[in-house]
Amino acid sequence: MIERLLTEKLRQSAKMWKAVALTGPRQSGKTTLARHIFGDKPYLTLEDPDTFRFASEDPRGFLAAYPDGAVLDEVQRVPELFSYLQRVLDETREKGLFILSGSNNFLLQQNISQTLAGRIAYLNLLPFSLEELAQAGKFGAEASASAPDQWLLNGFYPPVHDQQIPGPEWMPQYIRTYVERDVRQIRNITDLLVFDRFMRLLAVRNGQELNLTALAAEAGIDQKTAQAWLGILVSSFIVFLLRPYHKNFSKTITKRPKVYFWDSALVCSLLGLRTSEELSQSAHRGSLFEAMVASEIMKQQLHKGLEPRLYYWRDKSGKEIDLIFEEGLQVVPIEIKSGMTVQPSFFKNIRYWQNLTDTPRSLLIYAGSQRQSRSDGTLVSPWQELSSGLGKLLS
Repeated sequence: MIERLLTEKLRQSAKMWKAVALTGPRQSGKTTLARHIFGDKPYLTLEDPDTFRFASEDPRGFLAAYPDGAVLDEVQRVPELFSYLQRVLDETREKGLFILSGSNNFLLQQNISQTLAGRIAYLNLLPFSLEELAQAGKFGAEASASAPDQWLLNGFYPPVHDQQIPGPEWMPQYIRTYVERDVRQIRNITDLLVFDRFMRLLAVRNGQELNLTALAAEAGIDQKTAQAWLGILVSSFIVFLLRPYHKNFSKTITKRPKVYFWDSALVCSLLGLRTSEELSQSAHRGSLFEAMVASEIMKQQLHKGLEPRLYYWRDKSGKEIDLIFEEGLQVVPIEIKSGMTVQPSFFKNIRYWQNLTDTPRSLLIYAGSQRQSRSDGTLVSPWQELSSGLGKLLS
């Protein structure tokens, strides 16, 4: 098993709270992690028909069968269980009694907020990060001098790395399973072909400002439906939204979020990119690389149990900083370039930001392999160095 960065935080949370909710996309490793850490607890999945029937028909009796707690997987499938679970938690002083896992964040969070607020810790597990793969010896010297294209194609879902299934082979099956199973749990979408087209149109917009009106029109749906479908993709950890930086520095800035897919292989599959040759010639390569870096930073924060403070900045004249990272009082602008050779144009927006804000340091992450420290406080870092963690990179 590849050690997950979230392990320590999950153990700590189970010692502080009566229950812990572990959520994330399907196949991100939630079940493996929960069973590894809490191997002394019975494991039950609510996707099993007999277990589902017992829990839904007699929730009180179901919970009473496990007085010492249990790991309950896909628990959002039985919403009526949460009210009875609330009573159990209120009547005990034991910590870490139940571990709740689910791939449908919308339904799980909805039930938790209604019945278990203040009684439960809430953690997210995403696919592997570069840092986790590096610690397991699956990302190292072989990547130091290479372009990131093969990593973009394969992505970071555990089955791709544990079972050695190439991303272009595994991902279409994952998309089919996701649409057919998870989407229908959240909302009764009758025309799955339209939803599939919506996802593919969103993949084209990966790493861009999200114009929901234009997206809805192109997909042939109304804006309310587009908003609802976007919410499904966010709550299922398919995409995330990056908000614009909240300080405007007396400039008129954009207010729309940018949309990123959590995993690059999913985007490649939706765009029909299957080989390194196709990817290298694609107009989407730059946005895929940018999304991979943004996702990597988000995963590293979430897997430490932290709330990511990551934004982007763009003014009306088109000046843009890809990422703004806040940690304590530290504000670091991050530019992301998919080129393998450092070019003077890479620094244009960083220098504009430095003049605007008097920021002492900044970071440029690119697809090459040479590290540089510039006199203006800009650190030029190869993408591979993210495998040591952003904190070490900035220290």
